[in-house]
Amino acid sequence: MQHISHWIGGRVVQGTSGRTGPVFNPATAEQTGEVDLASSAEVDAAVESAVGVAREWAESTLSARSEILFRFHHLVRTRRDEIARLVTAEHGKVLSDAAGEVARGLENVEFACGIPHLLKGGFSEQVSRGVDVHSIQQPLGVVAGITPFNFPAMVPMWMFANAIACGNCFILKPSEKDPSPSLLFAEMWRDAGLPDGVFTVLQGDGEAVGALLEHAAIQAISFVGSTPVARHVYETGTRRGKRVQALAGAKNHMVVLPDADLGVAADAAVSAGYGSAGERCMAVSVVVAVGSIADPLVEAIAERIPAIRVGPGDEAGSEMGPLVTAEHRARVASYLEGTALGGARVVVDGRHGVRNGGFFLNPSLVDFVQPGSPVYDDEIFGPVLSVVRVQTYAEAIDLVNANPWGNGVALFTRDGGAARRFEHEVQAGMVGINVPIPVPVGYYSFGGWKTSLFGDTHMYGPDGVRFYTRGKVVTSRWPDPSTSRVDLGFPRTR
Repeated sequence: MQHISHWIGGRVVQGTSGRTGPVFNPATAEQTGEVDLASSAEVDAAVESAVGVAREWAESTLSARSEILFRFHHLVRTRRDEIARLVTAEHGKVLSDAAGEVARGLENVEFACGIPHLLKGGFSEQVSRGVDVHSIQQPLGVVAGITPFNFPAMVPMWMFANAIACGNCFILKPSEKDPSPSLLFAEMWRDAGLPDGVFTVLQGDGEAVGALLEHAAIQAISFVGSTPVARHVYETGTRRGKRVQALAGAKNHMVVLPDADLGVAADAAVSAGYGSAGERCMAVSVVVAVGSIADPLVEAIAERIPAIRVGPGDEAGSEMGPLVTAEHRARVASYLEGTALGGARVVVDGRHGVRNGGFFLNPSLVDFVQPGSPVYDDEIFGPVLSVVRVQTYAEAIDLVNANPWGNGVALFTRDGGAARRFEHEVQAGMVGINVPIPVPVGYYSFGGWKTSLFGDTHMYGPDGVRFYTRGKVVTSRWPDPSTSRVDLGFPRTR
């Protein structure tokens, strides 16, 4: 059985807390490893190691950082299949999905490779007689990232690429459910030439999270996870004077207007609802069928579900893998019965015909769902797709905007005017027009509205650079000594 430990000061460090957590293969339900769970004392030691090199890394040249990032990018590309296999083994998603996760994460590393350009400041000459002003962005120091189980490769790259490029030391606390990719990243950072201590991996659970939030030397925290935990991370971190960005839960709607291409919309709903077994914060979990398209759309989605091949992620032909744990599988399945449905009708029940062994649950489709029922109100985070029927575009937009979450939303239509109106009126941070999962490319930024985001900045892209730096404005005068005189007035620009 594999033992998974921390990475501190450029090497693997065995845990000393005496606490470990199990790591499973979700496709077989077998325990394949155990991971160390850091104590507060171990967090202190890891932070101290990072603090020891923080100033030296902050003073490194932009060219040197960029060169290391280019080498790291090359190593990730070279070993992307190995990373994908690790993700599949511990998370359960199929290999093609895991490979796509690595590819999208690499976009963020590519963006960060341009750090010499991204950190260019502004300069204004002669703002007053003999006075110039320029702005600079400087690193924060030691920062930390707390990442979720559903994207153990991509989300860390969302965070650490920009953080390290900007001159910070980065401490990663990955999910204890799939911790192995984090150590592979650590090896690649070392092989790319990153100085020891600039990148740290702390394996752990809530105790490690609490210690990072409380530690005075941690200047900023990035988090992706559920809404209750995101709120706790944001409130605790900001109370301690830290900069915090906490990306939270979602209930993403896909609005389908009567003029939409039925086949395209049905394909999109199936792909976005059941990909990665629905364990995505950008998964479509609610289809809003407007008017006359409802009956044929539900029928088209139901017809496609039996063709989805559910199986182990590393098995050829599998399109959807298992859920991450037995407990999560049981929770998701509970939404298909009793009061959780609130009177809705189960069209396809994913509890039937389930593959033996592992944490499998087949795709499910629920029609006539109403707000106020748990199947609509809760973030299920599994392969359960709900259909809400409305009669008009206005009802659809009101439904989406009334939802407490505002992560992603999609509209399917052939009407350009409706699409333009929708992107203007809808209250969500990421909008897709005939695109079901509108995750921005690496040179934009990712983030939602309302209770899908706690903090002032989105993640990666330009917002990522802003989050991991603080601005400084310098006003300077180099006068001729012969013109110097006393002036007690307020500095003037005219």
